[in-house]
Amino acid sequence: MNEDVFNTSLRRFLKKVGITSQREIEKAVRDALEAGRLKGHEKLPAKMVLTLGGVTLTHEITDEIELG
Repeated sequence: MNEDVFNTSLRRFLKKVGITSQREIEKAVRDALEAGRLKGHEKLPAKMVLTLGGVTLTHEITDEIELG
């Protein structure tokens, strides 16, 4: 395995996950605020599930996203 190629590819994937996830969460929260489904002070439960084929990895992260 080429460590440099692996590291670069992994970082690119994680950057894409982080950026697109943030955009999707922000859009969903703004839409819910505009529709009146949220008031703006809630704590929203969040869960991210990472799977990686070929090595049977499943990793779950749970937390809360606080609106204010």
